[in-house]
Amino acid sequence: MSTPVVGVSCYRERAVHGIWDEVSDLLPTVYSDAVRRAGGVPVVLPPTAPYGPSARAVVERLDALVVAGGADVDPAAYREEPHARTGTPHPDRDSWELALLDAAVELAKPTLGVCRGMQVMAVHAGGALHQHVPDVVGHEGHDPGGDSYGSTLVTIDRAGTVGRLLGERAVVPCHHHQAVREHPGFTAAAWAEDGTLEAFERTDGTGHPFFLGVQWHPEASEDLGLFRGLVEAARS
Repeated sequence: MSTPVVGVSCYRERAVHGIWDEVSDLLPTVYSDAVRRAGGVPVVLPPTAPYGPSARAVVERLDALVVAGGADVDPAAYREEPHARTGTPHPDRDSWELALLDAAVELAKPTLGVCRGMQVMAVHAGGALHQHVPDVVGHEGHDPGGDSYGSTLVTIDRAGTVGRLLGERAVVPCHHHQAVREHPGFTAAAWAEDGTLEAFERTDGTGHPFFLGVQWHPEASEDLGLFRGLVEAARS
């Protein structure tokens, strides 16, 4: 087939560029570069209302989807009150990415969730999140603060797609203070040494060629195994 087109959801934030200081649709270039280096063509997907019909229209035209990292998911989406450390909700992005996942599930499009993206996938499936991981594991090693990544050793189930692509163990870049607590319809696929869930895969028998999320940031890694797996699934 022709080169797969991979949609990547993006931030909507106030940003300064040139002489302008305005709300902008943003995506770190490493996402687009990872898609390109893996053999795909990236397309940035800003929140677009009406979310359901717009998401269906764009996902129909894509070969694969990446739900990117970003701000905390609104706890109201999984019927909980916000923790004191939970960030300000971004309802437009939450609604957009949930609608993208509705379409991706219905149309069986290969999908990769990155950090927040994995969390959105869990919430979409009816799951829930740990709103502040240090409360659970007793340390802040998953979030070094500022604009840098931490480093986490993960153990991977070799029987699944993540294991096939990355092997049994990997040191991965991370930057998150939330994590998946409940994930109906998914099988756990990787864990940090402190027990934090680091990856899951769809196991509900829907026949999806590739539908998984990771808590780390594969776009910031030299190992493009997950992006190559996504593009391979889009081709097939």
